[in-house]
Amino acid sequence: MKQLIKKILYFPITKIIVGIVVPFSLFVVIQNFVLKPLFYSIIQDKSIAAPIIHCVSMVVLLSAYYYLFRFYDKRKITELSIKYLPKEMFGGFLFGFLTISLSTFILYLLGFYRVISISTTDYSIKFFTVLMLAALVEDLFHRGLIVRVCENWLGTHLTLVIAMFVELQHIFNPNSDLFSFFFYLIWGFTMAMMFIYTKRIWLPFFFHLGWNFAQPFYGSNLTGTNDTGSIIQSKFTGPELLTGGALGICKLPQNSIHSKIEFYSFNRY
Repeated sequence: MKQLIKKILYFPITKIIVGIVVPFSLFVVIQNFVLKPLFYSIIQDKSIAAPIIHCVSMVVLLSAYYYLFRFYDKRKITELSIKYLPKEMFGGFLFGFLTISLSTFILYLLGFYRVISISTTDYSIKFFTVLMLAALVEDLFHRGLIVRVCENWLGTHLTLVIAMFVELQHIFNPNSDLFSFFFYLIWGFTMAMMFIYTKRIWLPFFFHLGWNFAQPFYGSNLTGTNDTGSIIQSKFTGPELLTGGALGICKLPQNSIHSKIEFYSFNRY
């Protein structure tokens, strides 16, 4: 009987379920019932309190994941290793930001992108920390957990296929269409490869963050969401195939299921 329980407990699918439910539940409970009441009572200005809550929430989520798998697997949590953090942080963010920048520059050369004005008043640190937390939720669980467990269990090739199909949850993003379906598969493959190459979440996480930041930075919707602020007020014209239409430039995912939970949670106060 003990052997059967042990087999079930350490079965890869069980690990994935436990690895998502425990840290995420702890994160939601602490954020909503500890951090928000505490910081909103101390700091009256929510534009200051909210980013602090988001940053502390990230620490809570990472700590919950770290200690769960230290106890569960009795191993070093190499996927959160900070040995190469500066290189992966700056390199990943720059790579993600420049990818969108290149797309925007091409649209500019084609006459499909026009800058109207530049202002930081329509973008706040709160928007950026929301992007950070939402990206961390996805990359920690999709790459650090699902890709890691599946690669150890099924091998790299099958894991890449699974990682691609996991990203199809983004088909529920606002304004997604059949064309974006193929981009979600490419996104899943690319992000999984970054994790498989480094065995850490930081490169895909910071690439994701740079990618997500660049879209509203250039005045684009972020996968159908137009309330994430912008720094460059701009106008996109031309074929939807190139501009992304209502979904935004580069029809790739932000964080559908997780970000909907996060945005709902963040905006309740």
